[in-house]
Amino acid sequence: MNSSYHRRVPLRGELGDSTSSQLSISASPSILIPLGATEQHGPHLPLDTDTRIATAVARGVGERLGWLVAPAIAYGASGEHQSFDGTISIGTDALTTLLVEYGRSAGCWAQRLVFVNGHGGNVSALNTAIGRLRAEGRDAGWCPCFSAGGDAHAGHTETSVLLHISPGAVRTDQMLAGNAAPLRELLPSMQRGGVAAVSRTGVLGDPTTATAAEGGRILREMVDDCARRIERWIPGADGMLT
Repeated sequence: MNSSYHRRVPLRGELGDSTSSQLSISASPSILIPLGATEQHGPHLPLDTDTRIATAVARGVGERLGWLVAPAIAYGASGEHQSFDGTISIGTDALTTLLVEYGRSAGCWAQRLVFVNGHGGNVSALNTAIGRLRAEGRDAGWCPCFSAGGDAHAGHTETSVLLHISPGAVRTDQMLAGNAAPLRELLPSMQRGGVAAVSRTGVLGDPTTATAAEGGRILREMVDDCARRIERWIPGADGMLT
């Protein structure tokens, strides 16, 4: 057999397209795991918006850093959207358990794990789970899909990114401006009654200003931010890469 077959080389691309034998002869891989949600995003965006964005960011980072991108985790803690049809939330406790067990399993063969988070409601579970994984000696972290000045939900930011990565999924004829008040002002009402308490349509922001060009810029900013965090590799006490 050709001895080059045994040369340990890094794998890149999609974990789901790889084989176990490829992993066993490669240099210890590091993996990016997109973490999204299945929840309402107004009348104009698909239920998997957060998962699509997290996957696009993870793929951009993976291509830049030479990491594998795992299949996305498409369910999260989305209880604040439960008043709207289509939302499927597994809650913080179940998500925490899922992330811990995922990390324990993947950590048996992966060198590093980074969860790329596309939904704010997942943060509490991530903080607990990644903190626990790190306390157990696993080299795990997480990073947000961050864009400076972004609005809260299904508004300019997310709609722009979807127009860039999945234009056919955006119902542009259904775009309506929602509640554009700062999130800090909306949180008390949302904590009592969810998003429905502050927005009839489920939109927090203004999608009517969104463009595909702006979405491309925002996605690049998210990829740049996540890649910088990973390259620095300074996990906080909660596991978020700073």
